[in-house]
Amino acid sequence: MDSLMIVGGIIVAALIMLAGMYNSHINRRNQVDLAFAAVDVQLKKRWDLVPNLVDTVKAYAAHEKETLTAVVAARTEAMRADSDSQQRFNSEREIARLVPSLMAISESYPELKANGQFLNLQRTLTEIEAQISAARRTYNSSIMEYNNGVQMFPSNIVAGAFGFQARQALEIPHSERQVRNVSI
Repeated sequence: MDSLMIVGGIIVAALIMLAGMYNSHINRRNQVDLAFAAVDVQLKKRWDLVPNLVDTVKAYAAHEKETLTAVVAARTEAMRADSDSQQRFNSEREIARLVPSLMAISESYPELKANGQFLNLQRTLTEIEAQISAARRTYNSSIMEYNNGVQMFPSNIVAGAFGFQARQALEIPHSERQVRNVSI
């Protein structure tokens, strides 16, 4: 009878530990999803701002069509892509690369630089970019915690049994990590 109680106690303790690990994985996965949603909200703000920015620049710089077209195409591509796809992240990187070119156009057009709407859009874009950066850091931190739970022993056994898999952090491609030389 005593040995049956001991075995039963061990089984109950193991089940409690298993449930705790499973719930921990669910919690981490939900944190990742929440952090990704925060990134998505900030990207949507930028998407909404880009057409206004393009229209404002277009009014002053009609012959800068190539840059304007590239920005609009990148925005459209990002909006079409699945929210969790690599294609979406690549499109977002392209937008982040092109928007400074759009801002640089203002250097050639003093009347555009002085336009109140353009200045407001520029200020708003700077704020949104800072918020995107913060949301990405939070997302990547959540990914690290989630992946640690999925990959570290003994919780990796529970993760494997229930189909939890490591996720990809938002990374900058190696080509964009290079420091650019600026000549003045």
